[in-house]
Amino acid sequence: MKPDCQKYLQLLRKMIATPSLSFEEEAVCFLIDDFLTKEGIRHAVVNGNILSLNEKFDPTKKTLALDAHIDTVPAAASYTHDPYDAGNDEDTIWGLGSNDDGGNVVSMIATFAHFYQKEMPINLMLILSREEERSGPDGTQYLFSDGFLRDSPDFPLPDWVIVGEPTGMRAATSERGLLVLDGTAAGVAGHAARGEGVNALYKAMDDIQALRNFHFDRISPLMGEVRLNVTQLNAGTAHNVIPDICRYVVDIRPTEQYDNAEILAMLQAVCPNSELKARNLKNKSSATPAGSPLLKTAQALGLETFSSPTTSDWIRIDGDCIKMGPGDSARSHHADEYIKVSEIEEAIGLYIRFIETFYGNTLE
Repeated sequence: MKPDCQKYLQLLRKMIATPSLSFEEEAVCFLIDDFLTKEGIRHAVVNGNILSLNEKFDPTKKTLALDAHIDTVPAAASYTHDPYDAGNDEDTIWGLGSNDDGGNVVSMIATFAHFYQKEMPINLMLILSREEERSGPDGTQYLFSDGFLRDSPDFPLPDWVIVGEPTGMRAATSERGLLVLDGTAAGVAGHAARGEGVNALYKAMDDIQALRNFHFDRISPLMGEVRLNVTQLNAGTAHNVIPDICRYVVDIRPTEQYDNAEILAMLQAVCPNSELKARNLKNKSSATPAGSPLLKTAQALGLETFSSPTTSDWIRIDGDCIKMGPGDSARSHHADEYIKVSEIEEAIGLYIRFIETFYGNTLE
């Protein structure tokens, strides 16, 4: 292991020991803030997010940002060890957030630190965001969608972004969006023994069956079909009472072939017994534009490209992005999450080579 990787691995272990659920990232934000200060990296904490620019930042140059998130999901009940203990294994770092997204956070910090004092033909920016796991309003939505970076006198709106997520250092050049619908079917309460009332559960079930049978005709050449699943159902107060309300949740992963408002209207039309409400219509699908220097760099380095089935901060970033980072998405949100030390080491080296190669593609 390279000696200079040790401090970043130690930072990751400390991050795992510091609970950082979405909306509760203050402690881990302070931890990273303190680390960057001790490393001599100037930065700012903005609405709970950490932002930094390379020391030789030049406002006349374009900016590449490295973006990773500092929050986690709750620990799964089936963990076989303490989710906040990284363990003592020299080759593997265990624990909640190790793979998603702590390994990416420390790899991007290490990469940013490598270039921090260098003279470069582009600027480099570090963005460590909060609330990614729950699409909260104070993370990248605040920074990008709500305009902080567009209007800030201190930080630029980056021209390119590498979103750090566990992809095995493959380059995701497209990503599905996310549309969550809350369905509500209304009936009339009554006594089950007398067969009274109108069963809201049955009404919801008819609409759920319609959703199961629904087919989206337009197929994305990059991502395939839109994916739809009913994931939650709740009705009833007692065994002998006909339920008058049934609520359910629909998880939809759109492609670029449909916008979210269009999907909502199509599904409402086939669910006459329910009212469907979108939690958020802004979580769009994304794709790296043809001719992007990010895409050219990935191709020049022989990196595998793919379409990602999962969402990330990318859904709130307009512009030129790819998603790439150490770890494996299949480990995310699962018990006994882990990341390999070798994955982090390799990621730091590849990020550095990527940025150095990226210079040439932006100057052509």
